[in-house]
Amino acid sequence: MDRLDAMSILVAVSEAGSMSAAARGLGVPLPSVSRKISDLEAHLKAQLLIRTTRKLSLTDAGAAFVAASRRILDQVADAERVASGEASTPKGEL
Repeated sequence: MDRLDAMSILVAVSEAGSMSAAARGLGVPLPSVSRKISDLEAHLKAQLLIRTTRKLSLTDAGAAFVAASRRILDQVADAERVASGEASTPKGEL
């Protein structure tokens, strides 16, 4: 399982408020989103989402994991910018 991919999908689901909206936003099939979330929950041995027919909400563990995932994904994006040299190019007026 690609944990970074699963984390980004979980963050997208929490922001979109539903798996189907997240799947549309990510351009991936709904079953793939559902499977990734289920695989992540199995890996962590914790329920991250409470799913009902009308509503999807985060558990306490899910809210904490989403917050940590956002920080990690931001750090990865920063590291990629630094590695590609984007962070060293001057910006703004000189």
